[in-house]
Amino acid sequence: MPMPHQVQKQLIKRRLEGTEGVQRIRILRAVLAELPGYKNGPYADLRAWIMDEITATRVRARTLHRDSVAVRREGVAQIALVGPPNAGKSSLLQALSEIQIETGDYPFTTLRPTPALTRIRGVLVQLVEIPGLIAGAAEDRGGGRALLGVLRGADGVVLCHDASAPLEPLAAVRNEIAAAAIGLPSVLAATKADEAGPGALERLRAAVPDLALVPVSVLDDASLERFRSAVWSLTGLVRVFTRRPKSLEADPMALPANATVRDVAGALHGDLATAMRGAQVWGPSGRFAGQRVGADHVVMDGDVIEVLV
Repeated sequence: MPMPHQVQKQLIKRRLEGTEGVQRIRILRAVLAELPGYKNGPYADLRAWIMDEITATRVRARTLHRDSVAVRREGVAQIALVGPPNAGKSSLLQALSEIQIETGDYPFTTLRPTPALTRIRGVLVQLVEIPGLIAGAAEDRGGGRALLGVLRGADGVVLCHDASAPLEPLAAVRNEIAAAAIGLPSVLAATKADEAGPGALERLRAAVPDLALVPVSVLDDASLERFRSAVWSLTGLVRVFTRRPKSLEADPMALPANATVRDVAGALHGDLATAMRGAQVWGPSGRFAGQRVGADHVVMDGDVIEVLV
């Protein structure tokens, strides 16, 4: 009897972790040849997923090489991934984006900040991997001052720590961030959570009680989705959908908290903010579906807005 397809997919992902290019395609083709040749059902879906992975590998965005630590902002917000060396930051960034990143089971594989865009709730958010910080970074050990400067410019911070690793390196990273007087919204990601031993997450939660803990594994799609939600919470943004009159299609838009209908109109077109007569709202901020509201109406996450002119 064939292995359950869910287990098979997890094993395939584990074999692929940290691979790219020809090596990744070679593994995928070998796995494809080993699978049962069912034309329908879960194994047919698994074969289709593997074919999609082969295609995605062939068209993967170019490897990023940077001679400077400066990072050009893209997307609606910038969130930094920071943590000790070999904390799984590169694997996490690669799982959430479509860039090729060198990964390895040894410290300092990544030497410069690496940005990548990921889609969260329909909008693009920029994640920036900060190379592993070490004790003395705030005094510029290991070029830490420049790296902390990149971190300071972000909108939020995800502290990454291998769920099974000792806690001292994480404490050292937090000390350097505090010494640099960086006080951004933060969460703690317990990486490689699928490999964590009994009680590992509880010990990590007890050691860092001031931050929300997000267990994550690059092999677990559900945990990656929870991680995306945690990243979104750091942006401080609300997502609304705008649609044209008599249209059922709506496009997502990210705005600061407490944004108004006027802000929505201005984001669509500068002149629309003054020409508008109000809007119709479907969603959390309305008392009923299709409520007519004025320009100063404060929108909420998940609203659908139709600007009236």
